[in-house]
Amino acid sequence: EFKGGQEYFDEDLMPITTNHYLYLSGTPFRAIANGEFLEEQIYNWTYADEQRAKADWKTPPDNPYLSLPRMVLMTYKLPDSIRQIALKGEFEEFDLNVFFSAEGTGENAKFVYEEFVQKWLDLIRGQFVDNLVDDLKMGKQKPPMPYSLPNLLNLLNHTLWFLPRVASCFAMRNLLAQRQNKFFLDYKVVVCAGNAVGMGAKALDAVLEAMDDNPLESKTITLSCGKLMTGVSVKPWTGIFMLSSISTPETYFQSAFRVQTPWTIKNPEGDSPNREEIIKKECYVFDFAPDRALRQIAEYSSRLNPDERDVEKKVAEFIQFLPVIAYDGFGWGQVDAEGVLSMAMSGSTATLLARRWQAAVLVNVDDDTLRKLMANPEALAALEKIEAFRALNQDIETIINRSDAIKKAKTKANEKDPTKKEKEKLTEDEKVLKSKREEIRQKLLKFATRVPVFMYLTDFRERGLKDVITELEPELFRKVTGLDKKDFELMVSLNLFNEAKMNEAVFGFKRYEDASLAYTGVDKHGDLPVGGFSTVLTRPEFDETFVNRG
Repeated sequence: EFKGGQEYFDEDLMPITTNHYLYLSGTPFRAIANGEFLEEQIYNWTYADEQRAKADWKTPPDNPYLSLPRMVLMTYKLPDSIRQIALKGEFEEFDLNVFFSAEGTGENAKFVYEEFVQKWLDLIRGQFVDNLVDDLKMGKQKPPMPYSLPNLLNLLNHTLWFLPRVASCFAMRNLLAQRQNKFFLDYKVVVCAGNAVGMGAKALDAVLEAMDDNPLESKTITLSCGKLMTGVSVKPWTGIFMLSSISTPETYFQSAFRVQTPWTIKNPEGDSPNREEIIKKECYVFDFAPDRALRQIAEYSSRLNPDERDVEKKVAEFIQFLPVIAYDGFGWGQVDAEGVLSMAMSGSTATLLARRWQAAVLVNVDDDTLRKLMANPEALAALEKIEAFRALNQDIETIINRSDAIKKAKTKANEKDPTKKEKEKLTEDEKVLKSKREEIRQKLLKFATRVPVFMYLTDFRERGLKDVITELEPELFRKVTGLDKKDFELMVSLNLFNEAKMNEAVFGFKRYEDASLAYTGVDKHGDLPVGGFSTVLTRPEFDETFVNRG
């Protein structure tokens, strides 16, 4: 038995003679990449193979793969107000190791950027204040945060959090125990890091003890910076949080697959000895550095199936059984193979980029903004030039009247109990208000979706879009959108657009454009400044903020 692995093994030194050797590895990529084996000498049986076998099995009751859970990768772009503190790593990327860096030991361990880590804890619960207004605007499209979405929350009783260092693990334990994080007091937090917990299987004892005899009822969070990431199976783990800047796909997926261990219970009711209930049908990987996560997927899957040369096809085969859900600050959705490759390269996908221009957060339709619009006949006349805005005046008036009526009714309800008729009237007014407001928002977004068309047709990318529209290409803008320079200036002055989100959407578009051109060998714009909606960044600023960050 040669425990050291192949690097310590020499066939010539074996005390036996044989014509053949069989090498077994759970992560064989280094040996494959180094050319130690010819392609015809390699046989792979991967996660994708087992999931395909599970799907193709003809007789479900005796499917031997049925208990193997499907993995789901969920990636989140953190809001700039959280991530800004860690745009410091190599190449000025968003560095998780910096973000979760800590000082001190044991009870005295503390995150260097504790305020920002606290914001992250609020975010994964769906309680981050900066996001609440945007979430309300998104409605059903708000992102599924791990500890806020009911169906996810019910599945994540036992999770593994992969942090950068021992100090980070203790700092996280200490922060989770603070009063403001009372939600996490329901979870037993186990620090599986440092010499005190022991090595190998011994390090597992504290985790199993925390789960008690009934892991279906208990809740745990295991904090580790490397222990239990290889050769360990913990059935109740259903999710892993990748909170460390893991750079190799071998380590990344070796860690991720910790949560894919099947979890079944035999004879759950006590009256059917042959019955087996599958507890874990899905498991989750949560990643907060989306570009890094998708690069790992692209690299990992490209090494599988040496007979297939088409990288996009390899990625497609892999993510067929490992869905990738991405949230980019505007909306969220499943990413296809082309999207994985383009997002790994440019930070976005064509689908997500298009969705940005349909995102509710791009426009403002609060009462104050609509009142300003109602009070400005010129602005109303301008918007009504666009076909979608016919009868806009009446719609806005309905919204404001209903909004005022609702406020009065609720004030009255606080003073005395409303009658049944008053309650019904209030409910009806709220429905009409919500419907009309959404209608106005969608009409504004129909206009916003024309902005990318205008950007494609103009080449003044080093200037802010507002300047291009009002100074350089007003006639082209009129042809594309139906609005002239004066109309547009009125819309901006009335705060109909969320300028911060518009800037981010424009810069995202230009980053994607640059990456697409670079892929074809074209460096069209060199070191020129890059214009957003209302802001212009120097090339180094643009690269630091939108290109070289994970």
